[in-house]
Amino acid sequence: MAVSGSFIIFAAVFALIDCNNFFVSCERVRHPELEGRPVIVLSNNDGCAVAMSNEAKALGIKRGSPLFKIQQEVRRHGVAVLSGDHYYYNRISALVMESLGTLDLPLDIYSIDEAFLHLPPDMGEPAEFGRYIVHKIRLETGIPVSIGIAHTRTLAKVAARFAKKYDGYRGCCLIDTEEKRIKALSLTDISDVWGLGRRHAPRMRELGLRTALDFAGMPLHKVRALLHLPGERTWRELRGEACIEHATKDNDAKSIMSSRSFEHNIYTLGELRQALCTFAGTVCRKLRRQQGHAADIGVFIATNRFDTRSPQYSDFTSCTLPEPTDFTPAIASEGIRLLDTIFRPGYGYKRAGLIISRIVPRGGLQPSLFEDTVQRDKRERLMRVADALNAASAGNPAIRMAAMGDGLRSLTRMEHNAGAGYAADPGNGITR
Repeated sequence: MAVSGSFIIFAAVFALIDCNNFFVSCERVRHPELEGRPVIVLSNNDGCAVAMSNEAKALGIKRGSPLFKIQQEVRRHGVAVLSGDHYYYNRISALVMESLGTLDLPLDIYSIDEAFLHLPPDMGEPAEFGRYIVHKIRLETGIPVSIGIAHTRTLAKVAARFAKKYDGYRGCCLIDTEEKRIKALSLTDISDVWGLGRRHAPRMRELGLRTALDFAGMPLHKVRALLHLPGERTWRELRGEACIEHATKDNDAKSIMSSRSFEHNIYTLGELRQALCTFAGTVCRKLRRQQGHAADIGVFIATNRFDTRSPQYSDFTSCTLPEPTDFTPAIASEGIRLLDTIFRPGYGYKRAGLIISRIVPRGGLQPSLFEDTVQRDKRERLMRVADALNAASAGNPAIRMAAMGDGLRSLTRMEHNAGAGYAADPGNGITR
């Protein structure tokens, strides 16, 4: 660790990969004729704009604008108006994350269009490596991305905003010196600071804090009094001290994925089922830790697209569960059913994963009139006991479903992600 003034430089380097205007970029992948044209994507009920191209933003269209209020601008400027297709966006998101996963670097998925990579200190020139990633993702998925690289996740978020805003960075902005840090923070509005945002911005401005640099310059005792531990972490990160271990949006994941790249190709349905049960155990433990229940589940499998000598196949399928649940056997059973529908014999599968999404808090569940409360209580007690035993077993689960066998120890090479805040639908019917 080296110290330069108040800027603490750690060996760790984080890269935030942020997809540009993600929903619009997805639409342009399948509709190339929309390139260069103003485009807006609407909310689920087609009521308001939730995503805009840069051309649409230049017309003054803002996120959340009701469609009926902007109809005049839409007609005058020939704006393309599209209904949101979130299953498709999730599929493209998964392709982006899969492309990042092939770099074999620790990957922390933050949301459908953002992820952090942990770069080793001997990476070489980080900015050039970042531009290589920009080119790689655009080539493999068609999605433009911006990358911010810094010694903390929060500074990487700041850097990514500059990479997205200014073409001169060629897709990647690096903050690696005290001078760059000060300049970047002085140009970053307090409302744009990750971890503060618009929720705390009014209070910050009342105190005379306009920029991220103003906040980073506050005395620590005032930060603790005002924002407690989360605010202190943001303050430390802006000063160059990496102290956010995992990137989660609003603390709780909106969806959770567990996936693996296998050491050797898997050809049998039985082995894939075994892996899927292990995935189910992983995501459900995380789900119960945040006291949530999942309403949707998805499963994907894929061959090794870099093995050009072998036949290629990948697919994804998903469904809505009969009722939101955190019960591992229920998730595993439905996952196996989905897997059976997309498995094709004769292929060597290199990667598979299970995703749960539309997570609702336990307190927000709408109980069914026909629910067997006795059985529900038994399931909850069973999962509490299983979680307690597994937590005490030092990472080697003491309680497994029978179909898990020995888990993934004989199958896996490494885990690229078990993402927080991520809803991913890899390649539905896409053959590569």
